[in-house]
Amino acid sequence: MTDTGTASSPSLDTPGNGEPVLSVRDLKTAFRTGTGWTQIVKGISFDIGARETLAVVGESGSGKSVTALSIMRLLSPETSRIEGSVRLGGRELLTLPEAQMRMVRGGKIGMVFQEAMTSLNPLASVGDQIAEALSIHGRFTGAAAEAEAVRMLERVRIPAAKARARNLPHNLSGGMRQRVMIAMALACKPQLLIADEPTTALDVTIQAQILQLIKELQREEGMGVLFITHDMGVVAEIADRTVVMLGGEVVEQGQTEDIFAAAQSPYTKTLIAAVPRLGSMTGKGQPEHFPVVDRKTGVLRPAESRPDTVDHAGQPVLSVRNLVKRFDLTSGLFGAVHGRVHAVENVSFDLQAGETLSLVGESGCGKSTTGRAIMRLIEPQGGAISIDGTDILALDKARMRDMRRHIQMIFQDPFASLNPRIRVGEAIAEPYLTHKLGTRQEARAVVADLLERVGMDPQVANRYPQQFSGGQRQRICIARALSLSPKVIVADESVSGLDVSIKAQVVNLLLDLQQAFGLSYLFISHDMAVVERMSHRVAVMYLGEIVELGPSAAVFKNPQHPYTKRLISAVPIPDPSRRAQVRKVANDEVRSPIRPADYVPPQRSYREVSPGHVVQEWEGDWKM
Repeated sequence: MTDTGTASSPSLDTPGNGEPVLSVRDLKTAFRTGTGWTQIVKGISFDIGARETLAVVGESGSGKSVTALSIMRLLSPETSRIEGSVRLGGRELLTLPEAQMRMVRGGKIGMVFQEAMTSLNPLASVGDQIAEALSIHGRFTGAAAEAEAVRMLERVRIPAAKARARNLPHNLSGGMRQRVMIAMALACKPQLLIADEPTTALDVTIQAQILQLIKELQREEGMGVLFITHDMGVVAEIADRTVVMLGGEVVEQGQTEDIFAAAQSPYTKTLIAAVPRLGSMTGKGQPEHFPVVDRKTGVLRPAESRPDTVDHAGQPVLSVRNLVKRFDLTSGLFGAVHGRVHAVENVSFDLQAGETLSLVGESGCGKSTTGRAIMRLIEPQGGAISIDGTDILALDKARMRDMRRHIQMIFQDPFASLNPRIRVGEAIAEPYLTHKLGTRQEARAVVADLLERVGMDPQVANRYPQQFSGGQRQRICIARALSLSPKVIVADESVSGLDVSIKAQVVNLLLDLQQAFGLSYLFISHDMAVVERMSHRVAVMYLGEIVELGPSAAVFKNPQHPYTKRLISAVPIPDPSRRAQVRKVANDEVRSPIRPADYVPPQRSYREVSPGHVVQEWEGDWKM
């Protein structure tokens, strides 16, 4: 294979010993608004050396992603203004002509974005997209570029890379697409890799794979890495040094070990305290609040264990038996069924009053489909669902609408759940008025009370959803779910899209509301550390089936099924001293739940490990 590229500009070659790969000084970025210029990044400075990872950490709106886009000069010059100095290998980038800057992007600096699907061309195969990047930067052409694209896919541990190179992006899983983005970013052997929240939307096992992959490739290539995240757990896993941003400014920076050991800023302490840590609870086996730091004083309020108020002997408020949901796959002129997605297969569990049962597993395991089937937002093919002894599958639409007073749902994306044209007070009051529980005047009083209960000022009832942050919008959705005084709330990934400290606040709020109202939660999540803190019991799902079910403490301290062990072992460890250790991370992808049309699921058997703790039997050496 011949490299057909031309020699690089000397000023952009890999820097010599001791010289930083990237040097940022007094970087300022402003955006044009209707009233003038608004400063977003307010004079930040840092260096990144070869084989060094610098994490820029902060919550949404802190300016960390704008910092990365400013370095890459990807902001429109008509609506933005960048000042300061950004030097790559000693060469100033902010004054570089655009034609030369285009060659720096992808050639000298690679970038991996948060959502791979929006960054990849949906109409071109992933191999062609990598080959195109190689051709543009003059490294390879024609068949050589195609062969190098396959080699890059192999380097990022994509199995059957030659065949996968012909796939369109939508044919690949989220983890696979993110690997393709990394392969494309590294194709031209950049000096610097900028990774902007590359694991936020991924399942915990896929996140572990991507973090380990970036570390391995960094060691092999000798590149610097700028890693942008809001999760201090990920920072501990990957970063040599850390910059903490708040409101466009640096509030703290230093060696990652020093920051975790003795953070100085109250804001940094808040981020560290909010990191979910497996095994960090008091050991009472009950749901427990996250520890919270007062941002002004820096004082830590320790975690509080909840008393167990669950009546395990009483009639369950929700009972699910042998639930089945399959989706037909059709083809041909007459829509013949050629296969089925076995999304939920023979799922059974009970939920007691005042209890939290968590359904956990990776994307595609069937946990969200289970929640939607229980709500009858989709109709199951088989099984039984009862609320307080009433079989809801036997109810007509009118009676089911009445039954929904007792079971409500909180979705993952609060913005998509709220009508942007309706004030939040009206959105909260709507279910109350629809079910004719009171007058409009009474509804206003209920709205004010609920907003206070979820920690918001009742005066905000007149605002629109777009005037709130993500965490505030989720509180509004919780208030709306409570407006009917339900017995059960199905929370479907309701905190997964939130910043880590906001996530801690919302989890604490859910625990407080459960104690105040005696609520039962079916908590659907892939975040094992949050699940441990929220749950009385845990059900682990894989390929539409429950493979392990038991009390939270039993499942986390004594996991039995290989898949449960895999999920727990993949959780980031918020201990920077362990960063140099190479974690064994399986690169398997979750198998497809698609089966032939004539497929008959096997009969499963379970064994009881301890009281209430059961695990599905498996044969031989279990694999994904």
